[in-house]
Amino acid sequence: MAINHVESSVRQVKRADFWWEDLQPGDVLCGSGMTITDAHLIQWAGLTGDIVSLHLDHEYASGTQFGERIAHGPLTLALALGLTTQTRYFNNVVALLGLDEVRALRPVLIGDTVHPEAELIDSRSSKKADQGIWTFAYTMFNQRGEPVMAFKSSLMIRRRPGGIG
Repeated sequence: MAINHVESSVRQVKRADFWWEDLQPGDVLCGSGMTITDAHLIQWAGLTGDIVSLHLDHEYASGTQFGERIAHGPLTLALALGLTTQTRYFNNVVALLGLDEVRALRPVLIGDTVHPEAELIDSRSSKKADQGIWTFAYTMFNQRGEPVMAFKSSLMIRRRPGGIG
């Protein structure tokens, strides 16, 4: 029995390999957006155990200063990190070194569309010759361009093999 081979119009794209040398201080990575839904709040609460009335109880939240349920702060932070990884600059990360100066600036409401921007504020060599350290200042914005969260994050990332920059 003969098998017919059909040429595919689908092109395989190689994983982008960005290295420590590929970004310079002042470069800004812009992540994609996501609209926050009720499901995000419920799934985050279930996943993390962060079961707080402000996020899950409509009646309770309607009596707060926000007048409605708001997204969990750590959910917003996690989305900022996650949506930024979609820029494909993080395939060679060795380790997350830490988060600093986390600030919730405005509430994130169900229906808000948020997106992150991460500015590289420091890029330095590490003690290991094959790795460097990036420090980013993240800002998460809502659909009106208002900052809703800000923080800094440092990552250890591989340097380009052979030192070719």
